[in-house]
Amino acid sequence: MGRRHFVVTTSVEPPLRGSPYRAGCPTRRILDRIGDRWTVLIVGALWDGSARFSELRRRIEGISQKMLTQTLRGLERDGLVRRTVYPEVPVRVEYTLTEAGRSLREPLRALEEWSITHLGDVSASQEAYDRAD
Repeated sequence: MGRRHFVVTTSVEPPLRGSPYRAGCPTRRILDRIGDRWTVLIVGALWDGSARFSELRRRIEGISQKMLTQTLRGLERDGLVRRTVYPEVPVRVEYTLTEAGRSLREPLRALEEWSITHLGDVSASQEAYDRAD
């Protein structure tokens, strides 16, 4: 008689692990979200607590109403921002960072600090590069 071979399978799925270097990997969309300048600024503006739409618009100079709306919706969809509607007259809406959004603040703060620290060096390099053309 021949030998029988058995294949053992488990019902435990391996943990989801992404690789942003692969073209179709969803982690690229996450990096696009958190690497977006408006996301960085919105997360920073919400660091100290909740804010209404108009407050965010005042805090973040140069952001259009459309871009603020789109970015907030994306952050809400991704679970980084919570939108709370208060049934008042007029209706009050506030935005707050979720736990995931708060965990993102420190890495983004490091990028913010890096940009402030290296502003002079980067500006000098840009000027030298532009003069060389």
